[in-house]
Amino acid sequence: MSTIEDLRGRLWSDEPSKVDFLAARAIAETVSDAVLDDALDPLAIGLSGPWGSGKTTVLELIKADLDSRSDPENAKIITVRTDPWRYDPAVGAKESLIGEVLDAIAAELTERLKDVEESKGEKIKKLLKRLSDRVDWAKAVKLAAKSSLTLQIPGVNDVLDLIREPASEGTDAGDQPRGLAGFKAEFAELLGAEEMAHVRRVAVLVDDLDRCLVDTVVETLEAIRLFLSVEGMAFVIAADEDRVADAIRTRLPESSMPTERPEDEDALPAEPPSKLYLHKIVQTTVPLPALGAFDTESYVLLLQLQNRVDQRLTDEQLEKVITECHRLRMAGALDDLQAPDGLDVQRELSFARRLTTILYEKLRGNPRRIKRFLNDLNIRRSIAARRGIELDFDVVAKLMVLEVLLPDQFQSVLSWLRTGELRDRLESLEAQANRPKESPVPAPPADFGDHAPDKPAQTAAEATGAEPPGTAEDARPPEAEEAQAQAASTAAVAPHFAEDMIRWAKLPPDLHDLDLSPYLHLAASFRGDLLVSAELPQHLRDLAAQLASTRTVDRRQLTDESLRALTTDDVDQLLRHLGLRARDRVQEQRGAVSGIVRLATAHVAVQPAALDAFRRLPASDLQPGTAVILAGVEIPGMKDVINALAAQLPDGNIKKALTTPPPKGSKR
Repeated sequence: MSTIEDLRGRLWSDEPSKVDFLAARAIAETVSDAVLDDALDPLAIGLSGPWGSGKTTVLELIKADLDSRSDPENAKIITVRTDPWRYDPAVGAKESLIGEVLDAIAAELTERLKDVEESKGEKIKKLLKRLSDRVDWAKAVKLAAKSSLTLQIPGVNDVLDLIREPASEGTDAGDQPRGLAGFKAEFAELLGAEEMAHVRRVAVLVDDLDRCLVDTVVETLEAIRLFLSVEGMAFVIAADEDRVADAIRTRLPESSMPTERPEDEDALPAEPPSKLYLHKIVQTTVPLPALGAFDTESYVLLLQLQNRVDQRLTDEQLEKVITECHRLRMAGALDDLQAPDGLDVQRELSFARRLTTILYEKLRGNPRRIKRFLNDLNIRRSIAARRGIELDFDVVAKLMVLEVLLPDQFQSVLSWLRTGELRDRLESLEAQANRPKESPVPAPPADFGDHAPDKPAQTAAEATGAEPPGTAEDARPPEAEEAQAQAASTAAVAPHFAEDMIRWAKLPPDLHDLDLSPYLHLAASFRGDLLVSAELPQHLRDLAAQLASTRTVDRRQLTDESLRALTTDDVDQLLRHLGLRARDRVQEQRGAVSGIVRLATAHVAVQPAALDAFRRLPASDLQPGTAVILAGVEIPGMKDVINALAAQLPDGNIKKALTTPPPKGSKR
């Protein structure tokens, strides 16, 4: 059994991973190639994928790759990481993006200008200052409606009147560049300056644009296209393309935007105007693929192993496993995984293999959702352990799959707990899940008539390997026929389970022999579900609680006279409820058995039913206190029940307590 210390698994951060678990380096290097392609200068390229698909991690890989290709002296690559989601709304998206780019360039120039003559340095500083002064958008440049309608950069005349630059000392206002045209010209002049000749590219990596408010999305794109799109600039925009298009559609209604019409019926379907607007800014988009089944298994394995770093696993060993997983990608299976010497990964590999198929399908190959599932699992098992709920990690994982990925089926399991049918239902479910499917009976051989082949056709019995009639069938022992009849009868009355439920039940381990009620009560409490015993009418619920209580004060409040006053129907319902409770909830076993004894003492007619409830107790779950109570029960036939239970127990204290009757006159 795992200890609490063992269960203190670390959680995985939602921050971008610094380790390439997803083999995304190929995508990152492809994007880097495009950024540095002079034929694509300037460039805006999209990196598209749904939330949680790993876009930020790929951006980090792109940055690392660009940094590795950067030559500080002759081909410097300035990378600017920006996140519009974190922009101060009081400043504005255009201002924030332009400001970050200018800050990065200024930082680079500060280093370069240390050793140049003062006159050249002053020229660059003045140019930077003029550009910075222009980023005063209090009287903001609002693009003319025409720019939205034509999907074009607005003409100079459209914007000249929107900004009037203040005149510098000693100059005439008319000599000052104005508005959009002035900013873009001066920005291009800055990048083309002699002091920037060593800079090959300024690469701006834009993250989380799809999380932003509509205005931030559109204004960031406008800043990229209208202000900063000059030679030497490259933008990588990581965002879900469909969400960005939705934002554009909200800001710029498609009814006011021109549409693209295919030239003929065989042409590709026309793109919506919002996509056309986006593609006017972003030349091409690199999609991030969802994880496949192999990638999911590999990802779960590596995440599990990552939690062992600094314990029994080193960074070097983890890196070797990552390399092995990437190597086996073409084979599509981890069967031949070669772990580093001295490292056992079988437990993690087995766990990943069991969960892969259902995680892959239900979470759609999304890395963040997989990571969240594992985080939820670690939190739940840690809380359960600290509350004294001792379940193996594999059991908690299986229950979490049901709770998180199959919520409707999980509600069914909670309903079984409410009605006291949990163990019976789980046993029936697992029997169906583990029952081998029957092979179809082959069709009889075809009648070839006069064209029959030389070799005689096989009979159906010969084709399946069965004995011909009159041989094995006649020799079958009676008990085999009885077993077959019983199996057929059970199959006929077995409850129907959904295919998802049967599939879940196939996951190891089996659960029907375990006391799951404490965990299920914990899980229900997290969900806000009320687990009221649905198998008892309301007027018997308080009475059942008193009967099953282990507190002396509760037992004394319930007098023998009040028990004898119960109707036969009430006693039957209480007895059934307590019997299921004693069998299915180990922690409540002693109190429930004590309640059954009291009912059987007050109502002699239900003593056979009480004996049946005792017989159904799992001997492996028998508690010491329960054994002591059973040893003192004086009901006809109780000796046989005790002998049957004792036969299933190993020698020890529980067996001794069960088979040792109390001294005469003692009360237990």
